[in-house]
Amino acid sequence: MTRMAAADAISDTGLHVREAGDADEALQAMDAYPDIGVLFTDIQMPGQIDGLELAEQVHKDRPDVELIITSGETKLKDSDLPDNGTFLSKPYHSSRLIEVVEKKVASRSGKSDPLSS
Repeated sequence: MTRMAAADAISDTGLHVREAGDADEALQAMDAYPDIGVLFTDIQMPGQIDGLELAEQVHKDRPDVELIITSGETKLKDSDLPDNGTFLSKPYHSSRLIEVVEKKVASRSGKSDPLSS
């Protein structure tokens, strides 16, 4: 439900969102869609690796992708994340999520296809 709400909020801004149910799906999407410019992921997610490991892998494979990591259980500082990552603590208001996503999209100079996992 949380992923769907976040994806809907981002989509409402006019950005294209691709959803993934776990890290494996997210990594497949990253390979299949090179126009993805922002990864938004929760640290706690199903699958073999968590969202933080996903973000680290994406940063290694695609350093051009902007990272937004969220959690309601783990508290991190932006400096704890891969380069240029932003931590968004839960609960967050959808307006804050949109603000962070739009900032990340703007920093990518036009590439605007976020992936929410």
